[in-house]
Amino acid sequence: MSNIEQDTSRYREIVRGKIKQNLRRYMTDGQLIGRQGKDLVRIPVPQVDLPRFVFGKPGSGGVGQGPGQPGDVLGPAQPGDGEGEAGDTPGQHILEAEISIDELVQMLAEELELPRIKPKGKRNIQSDVTRYTDIRKVGPESLRHFKRTYREALKRQIMAGEYDPERPVIIPVREDRRYRSFETKPAPESNAVIIYMMDVSGSMGEREKRLVRMTAFWIDAWLKSNYRNVHRRYIVHDAAAAEVDEATFYHLHQSGGTKISSALNVCEQLIQTHYSPNDWNIYLFQFSDGDNFASDNDRALDIIQHALLPAANLYCYGQVDQRHYSDSFLEVLADLGEVENLVMTRIPGDDAIYDAIKVFLGKGK
Repeated sequence: MSNIEQDTSRYREIVRGKIKQNLRRYMTDGQLIGRQGKDLVRIPVPQVDLPRFVFGKPGSGGVGQGPGQPGDVLGPAQPGDGEGEAGDTPGQHILEAEISIDELVQMLAEELELPRIKPKGKRNIQSDVTRYTDIRKVGPESLRHFKRTYREALKRQIMAGEYDPERPVIIPVREDRRYRSFETKPAPESNAVIIYMMDVSGSMGEREKRLVRMTAFWIDAWLKSNYRNVHRRYIVHDAAAAEVDEATFYHLHQSGGTKISSALNVCEQLIQTHYSPNDWNIYLFQFSDGDNFASDNDRALDIIQHALLPAANLYCYGQVDQRHYSDSFLEVLADLGEVENLVMTRIPGDDAIYDAIKVFLGKGK
């Protein structure tokens, strides 16, 4: 490996280390979502310099060989250090490191110790399967097609008048050799769908929606790393529910009462119509501030317990509230007890997103 390649490798390892050290902070940086490219994200990290020797100017002071005295400067004075007139030298800058989303998700998985997901169903999502379906004149000897090579040698000898039926010896030459060639074709693999549900009543403000959006970004990134393609559907509700597109999901603001069961009912119909549990890996994420019409709680629990939990790999409820009242929907869900594919957590602020992702995805369902 050349010195440049070694330095580049070391540099990338240093940058990865810096990102991992500050991953919790980056996860709550809303600007990160806006810095996505097609396959890359830009993450601001402190400027990183590879260690190297720097030679000072003659007569610039400092300690070289020989004894020094306490207080002696160990290097040349830097322009702009301390007080004085305005300088003309650049200062420290923030470096934006470009890394792939896959790398970022891998760091997230390592830090949160997320297990790999074991999918179910084998129908619509595509993975690549290699099949040897073609013959070529070049290739590795391990893929030589002996019958085709023999046939080409036989044809050549017959055409050249070299074939003797009394002594049928076929000797292939280089031009006769034929080799198997492969092509990659898509093959059905596991399906996955994420259905997001969110309360958009008057009590859900911009702060709450921002928490939902950042949490959903990391959920999407992790599930996409486990599945080739992922369907995403969005449901909003106050006292009534409807399916919407992604932009509407994060920006719609309504008022009125709250009936969580209305969103759960639309979700149930969506699964019955489009996503058979036999063929799809179903992930349900519901977000609310926890305030629900009291008489609706029993209806909501009935749908979750008897329709959604039996169908879903995972049902996750995130309560994005800053209050600590005892009659929230989080406490209502707790009445279902310990259920393997039911996960609940509070997300009162940015700092809770890191822990919420670990709670939601830590089961590897």
